[in-house]
Amino acid sequence: MQRIDLNCDLGESYGIWTLGQDEQVLAQVSSANIACGFHAGDPGTMRRTVALAAARGVAIGAHPSLPDLQGFGRREMAVSADEVHALTLYQIGALHSFAKSKNTQMNHVKPHGALYNMAARDPALAEAIAAAVAEFDRDLILVGLAGSALLAAGRAAGLAVAAEAFCDRRYRADGSLMPRREADAVIHDADMAITQALSIVQQGCVTAGDGSRVVISADTLCIHGDQPNAAVFAARLRAALVAAGVEIRALSNC
Repeated sequence: MQRIDLNCDLGESYGIWTLGQDEQVLAQVSSANIACGFHAGDPGTMRRTVALAAARGVAIGAHPSLPDLQGFGRREMAVSADEVHALTLYQIGALHSFAKSKNTQMNHVKPHGALYNMAARDPALAEAIAAAVAEFDRDLILVGLAGSALLAAGRAAGLAVAAEAFCDRRYRADGSLMPRREADAVIHDADMAITQALSIVQQGCVTAGDGSRVVISADTLCIHGDQPNAAVFAARLRAALVAAGVEIRALSNC
């Protein structure tokens, strides 16, 4: 039987600003990447999201970002490897405190937004993130874009890594994600996104924006929790995968 992890970026509300449908989405996914305060997520939101995930038996992961609340962590910044190492370690530690308070553990770390994409192509930044994760807890799984520098850095640091693919993002021919600023970078049609997800899991490939075939070997599929239809899409995607004989299971470093 084929297996895949379904992960979603959650806990992205901030103060009185509510974003996402966390409770409903948690019923469908196997892993939650929880915002750690730098792009979204205040302490109260982090605490509540950890509690919700733990109650659902959903694996908990830190979702560290560049310090960019206004831009939701999606704007690239001129940061050094030392800065990336420190901000990653800081955010992992913050989420760990809430996980410990709920008698649960973190399972993985997945960088967010611009930091994720920068680390996918910049070995120095990738190494800084991997080093921070390894220093904190070598049992944590490092999640990154399939085929990226981040996964290579994770392996070099002795970490278990998980290759991630996206249901609702267009790919370039080189396997990188099409930047959000470009037209059609995000797949808004649910049927098309589900078709892409099934292609990734069953055939190990996607069709890039230029029509070429991109080979992708993925351990986990990402659902974006900030989309207005996130809960409905998560339910439809899970149902389609199960109907295709795919087991939904959280990441494991064993």
